[in-house]
Amino acid sequence: MRSVTITLLQMSTPDALRPSPCPDPGFSIRERTTPDGTFNRSLYLAVGSPWLWTDKADWSADQWHAYASSDSLRTFEASLHGSLAGYFELRPDASGGIEIAYFGLLPDFTGRGLGAFMLSFALTTAWASSPQRVWVSTCSLDHPASLHNYLARGMSVFHTETKPLPPP
Repeated sequence: MRSVTITLLQMSTPDALRPSPCPDPGFSIRERTTPDGTFNRSLYLAVGSPWLWTDKADWSADQWHAYASSDSLRTFEASLHGSLAGYFELRPDASGGIEIAYFGLLPDFTGRGLGAFMLSFALTTAWASSPQRVWVSTCSLDHPASLHNYLARGMSVFHTETKPLPPP
């Protein structure tokens, strides 16, 4: 039976951040100030499909609207020379932390160093609200560079577990 290893990482102080410079002056990141469930859904599916993100894959349009409209969710879009390249979401947790809820690039934009800068931006943005910690969950099904990127930016592992994968 196939299995998946889930890794939880955190950063407990902004001083731990090892930022990566922007590799392309045409790369930009901005917060979406108007909630748009269609945007969150389309990026979730486009970014996550290659990595088998399925937890929200069958959500209705109403569920996506409610999710994106939450007062606690912040959504950011990344563009390269005007083309949508990826996104990330930040949301507070119940213990005073900020979770990087979803994070990723569209397949055509991976392998260019954009993810390192985008993660640096996400961490800097999360720390601006003075949380207790910033954390993220990744797994062995995610992009092969994901775990390395999180560690390279200064995050540390605080939990791992391996679970069997359900049948496809």
